[in-house]
Amino acid sequence: MSFTDAKPARGGSARSARGSGWTDVYLASGAKAVSAAGDLLAAIALVLELQERGMGGFAVAALLIAEAAPPVLLVRWAGRLADRVDSRWLLVLSGLAQAAVCVGLAFAGGLAEIIALVAVLAAGLALTQPCLSALVPEMVGPDDLPRATALSQTATAAGTMLAPALAGVLMGHFGLRVPLLADAATYLAIAVAGGLIRTRRGGRTGPAAQPAEKKTENKQETGWRLRQDQLVWSAVVLIGAVVTAAGLVNVAEVFLVRGTLHASASVYGLLDSVWIAATMAGAWLLARRRPADWALGRALLGMLALTCLSVAAFAVVPAAGWLVPVSLLGGLGNGGVNNAAAVLIGRRAPAAARGQAFAVVGAVVSAATTGGYLLGGLLLALIPVRPAIAVAGLAGLAVTAAFALPVLRACRRERAQAQPQPQPQPEPETQPQPQPQPQPAREPSETTA
Repeated sequence: MSFTDAKPARGGSARSARGSGWTDVYLASGAKAVSAAGDLLAAIALVLELQERGMGGFAVAALLIAEAAPPVLLVRWAGRLADRVDSRWLLVLSGLAQAAVCVGLAFAGGLAEIIALVAVLAAGLALTQPCLSALVPEMVGPDDLPRATALSQTATAAGTMLAPALAGVLMGHFGLRVPLLADAATYLAIAVAGGLIRTRRGGRTGPAAQPAEKKTENKQETGWRLRQDQLVWSAVVLIGAVVTAAGLVNVAEVFLVRGTLHASASVYGLLDSVWIAATMAGAWLLARRRPADWALGRALLGMLALTCLSVAAFAVVPAAGWLVPVSLLGGLGNGGVNNAAAVLIGRRAPAAARGQAFAVVGAVVSAATTGGYLLGGLLLALIPVRPAIAVAGLAGLAVTAAFALPVLRACRRERAQAQPQPQPQPEPETQPQPQPQPQPAREPSETTA
């Protein structure tokens, strides 16, 4: 698959000009880390603010739905914009618009106004996240893509780890307005990074400027669907499964740790940190090997099975201390699933449809997160906490088993195609045997009398 189909920067793509656009990878990863930290910071601050105002669970649920719904509802349009609009302008304008919305949110008063502005912010993220994700395969080659993806995921996880503690400090000392203004600054960072990233895609090559062959190729790529590729489709479904299981555990974990195992709040906070840190390590397990697509498909199944087994193990631990190694293994599997899925999509989705593919992933993650929360609340209302967690782990294992056979078949086909085919040896040419030349008839010799 070509990684130079999308629009290059002014003088050529960053990757072709510099071998690998690692400077652009660092800029994009830093922007995603700052954005992830700012978004979680604002979300935690808003939840704390609603609780301090005496608003109940309905208000918090409405806030969470406003954050999760736009990537799902706008998946079709967000992906098309990410593919067709110049990535630089999309990042810069979206970042500036989101910063302005966040400043307005800092001065908002009523619940309806807060919910509406949060939904607008989430709509902006539905545009910028697939745009940034689709840029990474343009920055580096296929062999370097696992490493670049791991770097991006590590930066995002680091920002996520920093946000909760920062939210508590800022809310305790300054109230709601300062955390929201800090979030506005992170959106400005996205705008700045968008202007500095030299790799660009979308919008620069209009139909009139393209030769007929390129028009046909782009038309075919734009019509590409996830279900056409068994590995990509499986990656999307499996990452949805692991996110759903993780969302259910996030709801049930506090009741398990604090209520069933009678551990401290420090232990509860430690488990989240261990899981996130292990997620970063899990992303790098695959990054250093430069695996082929068929190896990534197998790793995806193995990592998902490890994650779901760890979730199921939460239900049977005898003491809180056992949750630390279980969280470590679950986070390793979670990070491996994230990396394998992102690399498969980045490699195999056509350049002209890559933004749509990553928009679908974002929608699946948002829907799975919300579904995990709802499923967790429903199960905890019906059954005890340990069986509820066991259901999440076993359901994930069932999804893994359901996709194992088609994924392994696709991996075998990929491996067979990747292996060099033996070339037939040319048969030795048979040299024609020389034919005996006819001897000329001997003339009778003259005799002398």
